[in-house]
Amino acid sequence: MDFVYFLSSYMPDGAYGGKRLYADMVEQAVAADRLGYRAVAIPEHHLINILMVPSPLQLAVKLAALTRNVELVTSIAVLPVRDMRIFAGEVVQAHMLCDERLVLGVGRGAFAYEVARLGTPIDTTRPKFVESLQVLEALLTREEVSWQGEFYNFEPLTIMPRPHSPIPLMIAAMAPDSIYDSAKRGYHIQTTPLSGGHDVLLGQVDAFQRGKADGGERSRHIRLSLQRGLYAARDEADARRKLELAYDYYKRFENIRGPGIVSKGMIEPLPRKQTVDELAHNLMICPVPELIDRLSVYAEAGIDEVFAPCGYGQQQGETLEMMQRFSEEVMPHFVKRAPSRAA
Repeated sequence: MDFVYFLSSYMPDGAYGGKRLYADMVEQAVAADRLGYRAVAIPEHHLINILMVPSPLQLAVKLAALTRNVELVTSIAVLPVRDMRIFAGEVVQAHMLCDERLVLGVGRGAFAYEVARLGTPIDTTRPKFVESLQVLEALLTREEVSWQGEFYNFEPLTIMPRPHSPIPLMIAAMAPDSIYDSAKRGYHIQTTPLSGGHDVLLGQVDAFQRGKADGGERSRHIRLSLQRGLYAARDEADARRKLELAYDYYKRFENIRGPGIVSKGMIEPLPRKQTVDELAHNLMICPVPELIDRLSVYAEAGIDEVFAPCGYGQQQGETLEMMQRFSEEVMPHFVKRAPSRAA
């Protein structure tokens, strides 16, 4: 089982500033490349102070210039808020400038506040995503494309530049039927059971395996990725402090998934019914021995890689120290290749 470092892009204090936040993300990506992570995941969100990357392709190109080994995964690019005729060309350009290490993760978007203010109400994102993905694939694989649909109507055109090699696509999906269909069609899958139990995860894994088998040759090399918040804490006291930070983060996360109360780009923290101890069951913020045990469950279930968000508002130095600890003390139990030591 491999690990993908999910860049920390949360700014609880607006005074910290985007310039410092992006410098932190760049430093984390360079560390991930050195420490043996298989890839770096780049989120996308607009108008809010969590997952704050308006242009994941732009950041991917920057990181490609500073790294050598990691894949650069958009997690995820929100298709319904874009025009695929423009986006397709941007994707091809970014793939080339990333030395063909770009993996394009795509989805429909999760936050009603965000997509509505960008012109696409949340109840229209599913059908618009489906058509957008069809248009995107056509533009990436065919030289001349025309389209007549619900959301796109255009005369024949050819995006430029043309792709130099196939661009891997990853679909964000949680429902087993969606996972099965996407895997059968040859897409990598990123999923999460959210607050669901282990039986939900096993159902998702089963759907992926069935889709991969039924997809035949085109699905032979696809991967199943699980996104799960984790933090390799120094000790129990450190774990508790990070859980409290995570609890504050989720006060904002659940707000933006729900009522969407935002002031000048800053999401208001709302009271949560779930306790800190209950949140601890959904996240893997714990000392190393416990973390290894809990990750082993995912390895045994057949997960290919774990996307590991770990940014809850802690100091950058703590994040880099945790990445080092994770590389040296956790990864060797799961990753076949040995992680590199810090410079």
